[in-house]
Amino acid sequence: MSLIAEKREMNGAQAIVECLKIEDVVKVFCVPGESYLPLLDAIYDEPSIELITARHEGGASFMAEGYAKASKKPGVVMATRGVGGANLAIGVHTAYQDSTPMVVFLGQVHSKFRGREGFQEVDLDQFFGHIAKWTVEIKDADRVPELVQRAFRIAQTGRPGPVVISLPEDLLKEKSKMTFYPKGKKPRPLPNRNELEELQTILQKAKQPLIIAGGGVILAEGEQELLHFAEKNNIPVMAAFRRHDVFPNHHSLYAGHLGLGTPKEVLATTKEADVILAIGTRLSEVTTQDYSLITLEQTLIHIDINEQTLGRVYNPKLGIVADAKEALAAMLSLSLQAKWEDWAAKCNQRYLDTSKIKKPLNNEKLTNESVILLLQELLPKDAIITNDAGNFAGWLHLYYSFKQKKTYIGPTSGAMGYGLPAAIGAAIALPNRVVVSLSGDGGMMMTVQELETAVRYNIPVISLVFNNRMYGTIRMHQEMHYPEKVIGTELGNIDFAALARSLNANGVKATTNTEFKEAIFCALKSNLPTLIEIEMDPEQISVSKTIQQIRSKK
Repeated sequence: MSLIAEKREMNGAQAIVECLKIEDVVKVFCVPGESYLPLLDAIYDEPSIELITARHEGGASFMAEGYAKASKKPGVVMATRGVGGANLAIGVHTAYQDSTPMVVFLGQVHSKFRGREGFQEVDLDQFFGHIAKWTVEIKDADRVPELVQRAFRIAQTGRPGPVVISLPEDLLKEKSKMTFYPKGKKPRPLPNRNELEELQTILQKAKQPLIIAGGGVILAEGEQELLHFAEKNNIPVMAAFRRHDVFPNHHSLYAGHLGLGTPKEVLATTKEADVILAIGTRLSEVTTQDYSLITLEQTLIHIDINEQTLGRVYNPKLGIVADAKEALAAMLSLSLQAKWEDWAAKCNQRYLDTSKIKKPLNNEKLTNESVILLLQELLPKDAIITNDAGNFAGWLHLYYSFKQKKTYIGPTSGAMGYGLPAAIGAAIALPNRVVVSLSGDGGMMMTVQELETAVRYNIPVISLVFNNRMYGTIRMHQEMHYPEKVIGTELGNIDFAALARSLNANGVKATTNTEFKEAIFCALKSNLPTLIEIEMDPEQISVSKTIQQIRSKK
């Protein structure tokens, strides 16, 4: 591609659209606002870009984030000034913690009104400074291409993340001679020879090595290289928090998922490992079980594309700054003579023993366990699962087997209201795939209005709502710390099926396995989004405990 710049006269809004075209952006999510009407108008004039209008800025930002995960392209979202920006902040924070590339355009008050507490005025670049990878307010029209193209580069390189661009409304109308450059390429750093030699030396001495694979492997599209490296050397693999699909769960080398409620038997694997090879994971609080997972007696090799990630939680014996895919490809050349088959089999058996549903299933009554089993049976193998935060997700995380890459999208930030809009974004990115979201009643009510968005754009997502009429996760912790003192966590009863129908979507309730099967079959054939309401036993507060058992500390 030529590096020769191209100059053209246009206004700021038109220049932004030109940058979107250079970056191959074809979908933009938003809630419209008068502060950036010129940008909306410029998108109207560009047939290659489709505007997706959501019902709430938080929903729009979740859609953009889910779209980015599914498409492997930056998600683009727009909103107006301080109020719209505040509403979509949850999506920015989610993208930041999930390392998702996202570019956020926010309308800003007129330049002449800045500093007077103008209508909806907020210093947007400062407001988002802590939860975005980079923020900027563009003040000169002729710098629009420079800064917007820089924003896309920052969002996608190194550890990806969200960038926020503040656009004073007068800037969007101002004309200038704009200078554009071709789309940049993402650098993919490699381990050097000395690092590979040291890595081989450490692994060769290992008796019980373990790989912890995170989102960096998925972002680098290195799942196949991870599989080949693990198979070549018989090293067991664990998935970092909500990165289940980084490694096929039905593989004999899969050792489980490090998340909330990970069984103690699976955690024992990490405690017994003498060498831990962490690839593309920031070793977050949840993955490391409150930063208690790795001890000084264990040897840590940490590979990540971001140098600031290395040593931030644990000091590695060997830290390598590299793209996960390139690192794994280079590691395939290592010659390791160790025999780890028995260790790998032991790790896998622990996972298998803890991921099997032990309760006998009632043929009639629909339970959380039977929902997961039926999803596994009825959905296509490449179906994409998204989910909110909530205890209902414990059944998904423990019992659902993700057998193919790029089949799971979940927020490591634990954001409620994420499941449905993220599913919409994923379905827009991959229209030929079945996309199913899982939500609790609390999270669903935070973004349920986006069902109408799905209807309006003919996006047939399937949304499961587990209804126990409470904020279940918080209630669980409440019972653990303050037994029987229930406050703030009880919710009213909602007819979600009827609510879905009022939004012109399909809405059904399922109380038996037969009803659930029929609902899934109908949803798969339908051209409308479908919400399936599932009655959840309020007493069964988590996979392993009832409320009474928590109160009695059993």
